[in-house]
Amino acid sequence: MAYGKTASSEFDQILVQDKQSVQTVILNRPKQLNALSYQMISQLLELFQAYENDSSVKLVLLKGNGRAFCAGGDVATVVRDISEGNWKLGANFFEKEFILNYIMATYRKPQVSILNGIVMGGGAGASIHGRFRIVTENTVFAMPETALGLFPDVGASYFLSRLPGFFGEYVGLTGTRLDGPEMLACGLATHFVHSKQLPLLEKELCEVNIDDPLNICKIIDKYVEVPILKEKSAYRELHIVDKCFSCRTVEDILSSLENENAERSGGWISAAIESLKTASPTSLKIFLKSIREGRLQGVGQCLMREYRMVCHVLRGQVSRDFSEGCRAILVDKDKNPKWSPCRLDLVTDDMVDHYFSRVNGEEWTDLKLPARSNLPASAMAKL
Repeated sequence: MAYGKTASSEFDQILVQDKQSVQTVILNRPKQLNALSYQMISQLLELFQAYENDSSVKLVLLKGNGRAFCAGGDVATVVRDISEGNWKLGANFFEKEFILNYIMATYRKPQVSILNGIVMGGGAGASIHGRFRIVTENTVFAMPETALGLFPDVGASYFLSRLPGFFGEYVGLTGTRLDGPEMLACGLATHFVHSKQLPLLEKELCEVNIDDPLNICKIIDKYVEVPILKEKSAYRELHIVDKCFSCRTVEDILSSLENENAERSGGWISAAIESLKTASPTSLKIFLKSIREGRLQGVGQCLMREYRMVCHVLRGQVSRDFSEGCRAILVDKDKNPKWSPCRLDLVTDDMVDHYFSRVNGEEWTDLKLPARSNLPASAMAKL
């Protein structure tokens, strides 16, 4: 059965290549770095649900057109809706996206995501939850939401909290960029393959006719390389990451980093301090609470909680940092957001707790995830 758009057209945001038992899904907004629109999320959800119920489909291969896999969700549109008084349109966007994330995290069939390029925000949600995540020398990963006045969502409180030690706190709070070798080392990726080998790998994967993950793993293993972790990677100093980012509060994390920096300035520690000082104070505090709760929750619980959080962000009753961050970074591009509250000490525990409460709004309901009969298939779920 053929699904989606098979013709290569710049007007088709999702392309599908039907190879009998393998469906290759291509994100096709290269000029926008494949940022996920509501239309794309809706179509992806429809496709993945159809494939799961089609016994002839054994494998779903997901990749991006151009130099990005996916640079995130199309948040500029969401912010425009907020400015026009339609925050619920943004809530609909995140609702559908989080359901897609949950479907992927509990998928009964193997999903292979080829992350050859930029992978950020919503792009992580559309790939990290899947069983196989292949990175290359071109991969650049980040969860940069705290710099936008949002917070790492799409189930990040689940998959980042499962990284070794407190590396997830480091990645989520600072928005630091990881390359392919770092993603492999910390477990965000399952395989490293050089980009020149991808055509051969894809060709062989498209000949798969059984949905046995071990068989797929054997195919990928033919093309893997063992990459070298760069000397200045924070992952080489996980003991310092853990020492600093295990602290109870964002203020304590920052203080610990500054103490470390006094002994040996420069490198990733200085960069982390700068990131924390320029990010939204509210975003930092709500994400720290989010990832700490995520350690003790399943992926579904994390997504349901994150949906409450994002709806509060969209409503802007405590802080309007999301709109301001998007203005400064994405629209005016002055890179000088005026956060409110502007300091960490002005963000109280009560303000943070508000983001975790039910939304008191007419016709608003908690995220309703579809019933799933299977356990999470994602390799992340086993960490």
